[in-house]
Amino acid sequence: MGWITFIYFTLLARARSENQTCKLIGQTGFLEFSKGGDLIIGGVFSMTSTRKLWNDRELKFARTLIFTVEEINRDTKLLPGVSLGYKLYNGCGSENLLRAAVEAVIGEDSKGCSDQIQALIGHSSSGVSEDINTILSPHLSTCACLSDKRRYPTFFRTVPSDHFQILGLVQLMKYFDWRWVGIIHSEGLYSAEGTAKFHMEAKKEGICVEYTLPYSKTSQFKLKAIVKTLRESSSKVVLLFLSLSYTKSFLSKIEKYNIAGKQWIGGESWITQAVLASVKRKIILQGAMGFAFPQTDIPGLDEFLLTFWEKFFDCSFSPSHTTTMCTGTEDLRTVSSDYTDVTHFRAENNVYKAVYLVAYALHSLLQCKNGSNPTTGKPCVLDHIHYVNFTTQNGAMVVIDENGGSVAQYDLVNWQMKENGSVEIVKIGQYDSSYPEGEKFKLKDNLKIVWGGHSHEVPRSVCTEPCPLGTRKAIDKFKLVCCFDCFECPEGTISNQTNSPDCLICPPEFWPNEKKDNCVLKPTEYLSYKEIMGALLTGFGCVGVFLSLLTSIIFFTHKETPIVKANNSELSFLLLFSLKLCFLCSLTFIGRPTEWSCMLRHTAFGITFVLCISCVLGKTIVVLMAFSATLPASNMMKWFGPAKQRLSVLAFTLIQVIICIFWVTINPPLPKRNMKYYKEKIILECALGSAVGFCAVLGYIGLLALLCFILAFLARKLPDSFNEAKFITFSMLIFFAVWITFIPAYVSSPGKFTVAVEIFAILASSFGLLICIFFPKCYIIIFKPEQNSKKHLLGKIPPRTL
Repeated sequence: MGWITFIYFTLLARARSENQTCKLIGQTGFLEFSKGGDLIIGGVFSMTSTRKLWNDRELKFARTLIFTVEEINRDTKLLPGVSLGYKLYNGCGSENLLRAAVEAVIGEDSKGCSDQIQALIGHSSSGVSEDINTILSPHLSTCACLSDKRRYPTFFRTVPSDHFQILGLVQLMKYFDWRWVGIIHSEGLYSAEGTAKFHMEAKKEGICVEYTLPYSKTSQFKLKAIVKTLRESSSKVVLLFLSLSYTKSFLSKIEKYNIAGKQWIGGESWITQAVLASVKRKIILQGAMGFAFPQTDIPGLDEFLLTFWEKFFDCSFSPSHTTTMCTGTEDLRTVSSDYTDVTHFRAENNVYKAVYLVAYALHSLLQCKNGSNPTTGKPCVLDHIHYVNFTTQNGAMVVIDENGGSVAQYDLVNWQMKENGSVEIVKIGQYDSSYPEGEKFKLKDNLKIVWGGHSHEVPRSVCTEPCPLGTRKAIDKFKLVCCFDCFECPEGTISNQTNSPDCLICPPEFWPNEKKDNCVLKPTEYLSYKEIMGALLTGFGCVGVFLSLLTSIIFFTHKETPIVKANNSELSFLLLFSLKLCFLCSLTFIGRPTEWSCMLRHTAFGITFVLCISCVLGKTIVVLMAFSATLPASNMMKWFGPAKQRLSVLAFTLIQVIICIFWVTINPPLPKRNMKYYKEKIILECALGSAVGFCAVLGYIGLLALLCFILAFLARKLPDSFNEAKFITFSMLIFFAVWITFIPAYVSSPGKFTVAVEIFAILASSFGLLICIFFPKCYIIIFKPEQNSKKHLLGKIPPRTL
């Protein structure tokens, strides 16, 4: 809705028309107000709803045109020496409006009086204006369809196209995140074009329309459908895209149904009409929002409008038999109507600018020669009106674009109703198409906004609540885009924004948090001294060191006793030393793996165990040699004396040292972050480096242990006094059992348990050697000292016959 200037010329060849006079007798067709002048401006208005009742709003527009013409006539700079006149036509209903427009343009009324107009100020209704334009190629109003210059070349307007109002409404809904709305519209061009445009622009911003319902003043069926939909719909926001007359009709009917809980959005056609407010309608209109033409001040217009006595007081300044005489003391300020509401001007400012636009265009016309622009050769007024750029006396800027429209400026207003049903329409924001993108729509700061539906905060109006963080949005192709499903992100993925279409995979070293809205660094896992398992294994290792040390002390303090000497004390002490190293090397497997600890743990383990097994192997060989030496003519012991025993242990150990040197030189064990076994954590472990090196170390230990077991097994039935072979055999059985079990357990154990299995194997085999070989001797030394004698040992040797 709104006011637009249509410039229609029949006197393009002459600069001004002669002042024609016509004696009007009785009914003068559709002409309501007129005044002669050098140039005439025409206007078409619906000043009466019937031939007897005035339309306050349209009458106010007509009187504003008259005021503006008189103001221009007082301006000595604009149209100097030229007087403007006006001829304002009144039409009730679309058919009469068309007749009035034809009469205005032809310049001849029903009585044959002629006085041509130079410009026509069109009607405020888009539907009526299009009909007029179809006949005359003129127009006014806000419908975006009127911007088509191919169809309407002579159409200009001072009110912005509804295209901008739609853009503003879409931005308003986007700002408050109203993604699920309903539309109720009237029948006709204005609402049909606006509704279609809203659908298109809303779709671009991801706003969906739940329903679009037409309203008819006469159809009870359509009213019931609207009431049913309003009660059952899930959308909380309703766009009421109706003309003023339709809005009055709609509210008068809908107020009976107690429709609550909705946020109503209105168009500029009715959003500033305080006359719509009432106590019954407070449940509907409280908190309503919409865009209105900017509120302006037009100096002198309020007083001019309030001098129009006769209409309101049903009196006449001329003698009449039907009405009383006006005294002149009547005060229009005591009358409440649209016409007498002069506290602010919105739509009236468009009429005001439209008349000035005509005046400036005519002013440019007077500068032309032979009715055309000397440069372009186009008709002067149409050519010049495209380049009009002026400021009215109230400070309003007027600029016409290439489509015949002006800059779009709107106030965003909010209905704040009181208990008595009155309303205060408060400006809470604005929309200005001249601003850059992203800044066109703005809300005022620190301003109280009243919301619809008795809500104390911004109403929520969505088909589906936004998918929260940690989920993804799944569009159903059979539903509107605003209605979707939310699915939790799969394992290992996150979404860190609402309505995320996809879930993001975390980098290898990261893992989703519990809410799956952020990737956090994976916790690292390794066998630590601080955890129970690490502390227990450390304790067992220390116990093993302590027992080995205690055994060494016992053997050292009793080194001169027969049982210690009989068991090769030198190899015994070397074995106890290697056992201490075995227990200690298990501790290198506990703690955070580093480059040095990884190389140390595997090489120390390999070397100390070879040293240990070499000593056991040496003791086994000594037992065999000692038994052989007791036989007649045996000379075996001189081939395996103490020096040879030490040399054999050194030789066996040196081979393992060489293997370890090659291993750590070619491809050493190094720290590794294992992210394959567990998805949610990182295993810090020591990679073996060279698998061949690791197998060589273990294989060499196994080879020596196997050799030791075979020799001990062969010597198991030798005399007990000299015989350690049974204990060595049993210790080797434990050793093999532990390490054969270790292999599958090592391969299948996850993470830190792999290290724990390796430590357990080291400790178990070390304890097996310590207990099987040394504890029986310690028992005799401490608890059976009488058996620790040479006599006792020799007494147990049975006589042999060869």
